[in-house]
Amino acid sequence: MLAKLMSYFLLGLVRLLTGSQARWHGCPPKAEQRIYFANHQSHADLIMIWAALPKELRSVTRPIAARDYWTQTPFKKWITTEVFNAIYVARDKVDDQDPLAPLYDALGNGDSIILFPEGTRGYADEPQSFKSGLYNLALKFPDVVLVPAWINNIQRVMPKGEVVPVPVLCSVTFGAPLQLGAGEDRRAFLDRARQAVIALRDV
Repeated sequence: MLAKLMSYFLLGLVRLLTGSQARWHGCPPKAEQRIYFANHQSHADLIMIWAALPKELRSVTRPIAARDYWTQTPFKKWITTEVFNAIYVARDKVDDQDPLAPLYDALGNGDSIILFPEGTRGYADEPQSFKSGLYNLALKFPDVVLVPAWINNIQRVMPKGEVVPVPVLCSVTFGAPLQLGAGEDRRAFLDRARQAVIALRDV
């Protein structure tokens, strides 16, 4: 019950501060297994995409959360676990563990996921080079639909180093799904996926 109340509170807060506009430019919201992948400029990105999804999709879509940041305090751990049902990933490889293993498990269980392929936040106008995770997931789960997304203005809501958010109109634009081409090179696919995200910036 507390988690549900918190989700309603966060939805209201996000909509108040950002307008939370979802723009389905290249595909409709649909109850199918998807990997949403987007640019990454703020810790609020996770909340922004989550809030942009319709209620019926939020319940089956799990965001990726960096374990080292989102488990720093009991509150962060509670909200990512109980409200967002997030998948924790380690940003640094530990021993011989595959950092993508939790994502494989989630996709294997039929969940959709929200992924930030840059791996860390960027502060330039365009996303940093995508890391190999998206390619590996597309290769292992070819039937999962890959949907690019562009998050606009969220970095202005919570600038780096600030504690109090600033109301700014934001949007999430979802683009046309991609597929990994037969025999497509890893770098070629990742560059194509990155360009698909960038192309949504001016839509």
